[in-house]
Amino acid sequence: MANAFELSKTVSNITESATLGMAKIARQLKSEGKDIISLSIGEPDFDTPKNICDAAHKASLEGYTHYPPVLGLPEFRKAICEKLKNENNLNYNLNEIIVSTGAKHSLINAVMAVVNKGDEVILPAPYWVSYPTMVEYVGATVVPIKTTIENNYKPSVADFEKAITPKTKLIIFSNPTNPSGSVWKEEELKQIADLLEKYPQILIISDEIYEHINYSGNHCSFAGIPGMKERTATVNGLAKGYAMTGWRIGYLAGPEWWVKACEKIQGLFTSAANSVAQMAGVEALLNSQDEIAEMKGIFEKRKQLVQEKLGMIEGLKLNNPEGAFYFFPQVDYFFGKKYNGTVIHNAGDLCMYLLKEAEVATVGGDPFGSPKSIRLSYATSEENLIEACRRLKIALDKLID
Repeated sequence: MANAFELSKTVSNITESATLGMAKIARQLKSEGKDIISLSIGEPDFDTPKNICDAAHKASLEGYTHYPPVLGLPEFRKAICEKLKNENNLNYNLNEIIVSTGAKHSLINAVMAVVNKGDEVILPAPYWVSYPTMVEYVGATVVPIKTTIENNYKPSVADFEKAITPKTKLIIFSNPTNPSGSVWKEEELKQIADLLEKYPQILIISDEIYEHINYSGNHCSFAGIPGMKERTATVNGLAKGYAMTGWRIGYLAGPEWWVKACEKIQGLFTSAANSVAQMAGVEALLNSQDEIAEMKGIFEKRKQLVQEKLGMIEGLKLNNPEGAFYFFPQVDYFFGKKYNGTVIHNAGDLCMYLLKEAEVATVGGDPFGSPKSIRLSYATSEENLIEACRRLKIALDKLID
C-alpha cells in the first residue's frame, strides 16, 4: 500500500552518504552469496584493544550507567584536555570540551551552532561526503575549492582567498584528509592562518579524526597556530585511531561560547553520549598507545602494498596519501570506454561496473567534490587487498574505446 503522507522537505532534501550507500549495496550482494570485497567504507578492520574493552566493563560495574552531563563526563573531558595538551600543545578547560555521539555528531552540532541561511561555507575539494549535506541542511551555500591530483588535492592560499566573499562564515577541512589521504603540514596551515587574519569574521572547523593515522611526521592542529584557537572548533574522536567505530564517541574542543551552543543543540537532539563508552575513552586516551602505533604501522604497510599494485594498472593516476587509509585515484582515462555493452560515462558508472564485473565495492568521487576520481579504502586485510587489486586490474584492462 502506498504511503499517503508526505515527508518533510527538510528530510527529503537530505542526501544519503555515498559511502554508507555503497556499503549497503555491498552488504546486500554479500547476503545474496556474491564474493564482494568492500573497499568502500572507512572503518578499521581491527577490534578495539582489550584494555579499552576491559575499562568499559569495569565502568559498567562501577555504576557508570546513568545519564551523564550533556557536555560529557568530567573524567573523560579531563582526559581529553590532557590529551590535547600533551599531544597537540593546546590548553583547554572542561567547559571548552563537549563529547558527542561520534565525530559526525560533533560536526553537525558545530555547523548548526554558527551557520545561518544565506551564509557561505568553504570546503576544499575533495571533502568528506557529509560536509556539504550538513551545510545545505542549515540553508547555507557550499563554496568548493577545486584542486588537482598534481598538488595532492591541496588548494593554495590564493585559492582560498578567491573563494572568500562577504558572506563567508566558515571553512571546514579535515587533516589528514578523507578521501585523499593528504596531510596539511604546519607551514601550509600557517599560510592559511596568515590569510585569515585579514578576515576575522571567518570561523574554522578542523576535523582531525584521522590524526593518529599519519605517515608523514608530526600532526599539526590548526587551533595551535597563533590567533586561530579563539575561532577554531577542533573535532576528533575515538573511531579511527583506536578502532572504536561502534562505540560512537567523538568530541569537540573550542571557544566556550561555541561549546555552549553545541551543548544547547545536543541537549535537544540526543542529550549526552554513552557513559560507559566515555569511560572506555579515558583508558584509550591516557594509557598505553603501543597498540595504536602498531595499527598505524599496519595501515602504512598496506598503503605501500596497494600503491604498488594499483601502480600496475594502466590508466589509474595515483595520488600519494600520507595519512588516513584511502587512495583517491583519478580515473577519467576510463570515461567513454566500454565492455560487454556497458559504457563508462563517469566515476559512478565505473564504480558500478567494478562492483558487477570485479565484485569490488568502491565509491565515486562526485559526492566528494571530485568527479574524476574514485575512493578506495585499504582498511582491510592484505589478503583482501591483493585479491581486490587483482580483480580491479582484470576488470579495468577489459575496458576498450
